[in-house]
Amino acid sequence: MKRELMAVIEQVGREKGIDKYRVLAAVESALLTAAKKRYGNNENIQVQIDPETGDISIVSLKTIAEQITDANAEISLDEARAIDGEAELGDEIGSLIDVEEFGRIAAQAAKQVICQKVREATWEAVEREYSKREGDLVHGIILGQERRNYLVEIGKTEAVLPIHEQIPREVHRRGDRVRALLLEVRRTPKDVQVILSRAHPQFVVKLFQLEVPEVTEKILEIKGMVREPGDRTKIAVFSKDKAVDPVGACVGIKGSRVQAIIRELKGEKIDIIPWTTDPRVFIGEALNPASIEKVGIDEEKKAALVVVADSQLSLAIGKNGQNVRLVAKLTGWKIDIISVSEYEKEKLDREREIKAALAEETAAQREQEAGTEKPPEPASEGETSEGETGEELEVTSEETVESPEASS
Repeated sequence: MKRELMAVIEQVGREKGIDKYRVLAAVESALLTAAKKRYGNNENIQVQIDPETGDISIVSLKTIAEQITDANAEISLDEARAIDGEAELGDEIGSLIDVEEFGRIAAQAAKQVICQKVREATWEAVEREYSKREGDLVHGIILGQERRNYLVEIGKTEAVLPIHEQIPREVHRRGDRVRALLLEVRRTPKDVQVILSRAHPQFVVKLFQLEVPEVTEKILEIKGMVREPGDRTKIAVFSKDKAVDPVGACVGIKGSRVQAIIRELKGEKIDIIPWTTDPRVFIGEALNPASIEKVGIDEEKKAALVVVADSQLSLAIGKNGQNVRLVAKLTGWKIDIISVSEYEKEKLDREREIKAALAEETAAQREQEAGTEKPPEPASEGETSEGETGEELEVTSEETVESPEASS
């Protein structure tokens, strides 16, 4: 039995990546649980397994007392001296318990505890090993599918590739080899889950690090990455060495480097963009593959107006707005795209509006200037050429008539 026990312990340790002493501690705990189930929880029982020989020692300890008040914890001096002739009052004396005495129920309890302890130790080992590798690429083999999630064997454990972390329309079969990003190690009450991803943007970053040595050597720096899995990825790269072309280095000779990544992504389109601090140039480059005519920016609102040829408008916007949406995410700018003809029309409309506004302003100024000058007062009825009024003439006439009376 000793050899069989140690063989099982060593086998479990190798398969699960658990330290042998952790498994031994689990077995000791299980045997202690079984012993207390058989003899009572009040018993003072100690279990020890020799890690070299596998010898199991289960001892029930009792205190030697003159009067017995608790039979589970105390023993009389006579009974103690029957075991050990030199026993004295107050000493502790132990009696060996045979494992075979546990019975079927106790053995079943021991088995359950061993299994649980081994599972817990396995979870801890998985969490300890794989939590250090979060964000790394891992290789695995598809074991099957469960609720649209793929189960993947990676080393000593099984990982999960959830439906929302898969590349859309990608299908795997049992036995297929797959490469993925180790996204997260998640501890739950029931187990430890290793979560993989092929849809995360960081997965593409890791592929570029794998295929482009200049990225690993930090000659090239990936400044930004946006992605809609299965359709298109845009990556902005910057070269710290002027002699190294960032786009050319990522593309490789005859496109060998980028094509290897595209094959891994099952045909996903990849736009490689040279990064620059000039937002006009960066936005123009990011709208690749469309050709750009003009880029105007509003730095306060962080908004850009892009003018493209009429034939390039649909290409610049992309299917369902995908291209311009990715560019906005990559650059951090709000982007509006219009065609040259639309731009020219708006330009003419603006010019007309400006001319009309200027004309109205000029007319208003002339009216204002005309209103400030005092026009000559109009002549009243009966005004003579000498400037006398009709009233004055009338008075003069009366005076002329009355003049003879005054003289008489």
